[in-house]
Amino acid sequence: MIKYGIDVSEHQGNIAWNETAKHIDYAIIRAGLGRYSTQVDKYFQSNYDRAKAAGVPIGAYWYSYAMSADEARLEAAACLEVIKGKQFEYPIYFDVEEQSVLALGRARICEIINAFCSELEKAGYFVGLYMSAYPLTNLTDDRIKSRYAVWVAHYDVAKPSYSGSYGMWQKSSKGRVEGIGVNVDLDECYIDYPKHIKEAGDNGFVKPSDPEPQKKSMKVTIEYDDHIFSGLLEER
Repeated sequence: MIKYGIDVSEHQGNIAWNETAKHIDYAIIRAGLGRYSTQVDKYFQSNYDRAKAAGVPIGAYWYSYAMSADEARLEAAACLEVIKGKQFEYPIYFDVEEQSVLALGRARICEIINAFCSELEKAGYFVGLYMSAYPLTNLTDDRIKSRYAVWVAHYDVAKPSYSGSYGMWQKSSKGRVEGIGVNVDLDECYIDYPKHIKEAGDNGFVKPSDPEPQKKSMKVTIEYDDHIFSGLLEER
């Protein structure tokens, strides 16, 4: 079943989430960008609190400027600082689209992606990669694309030109949704991320405990020496 969502940042301003919630299934909100936690998106906390209050399942993304694996790890640390203590039903995405980063070539881009995403995985997050269709096809390797959740961007087409597997598609940057006064990105999701994330205990959720196996029992009645005894026998 397709879920219809949006992704937002401070560029959408003050969102009337109670109204917007009536028209979407989920939202991905920008947590921040770059290598410092002070670069938190100025509407992140508000979007998180108000989307949650409106009952909207959410994920987050971190916009990258990293030019090396070491810089990507700094960005991961900043992202973790910003999102700690929160719960996300959808993945935390690493947003790779800066032209200076894409100019580095496949090998270095893959090192950067893996460095950021590995740090978030170690911290207990379900991680994804956001890229446009062309660089996703030509500037990442199969190991990266198969390991992390893929969110592909390709606007105003019947389907993305990217032929690999993807869980989410950003299909337009010019959507209009009630409760948002400017254009907003529109997305489709094809995977039940909330189910997978909650069952795994990722993204701030606690993994459900396995139920205790039910013991077999039987009620018995015994007559002995003119006395009747009854009780419940349980399997040990």
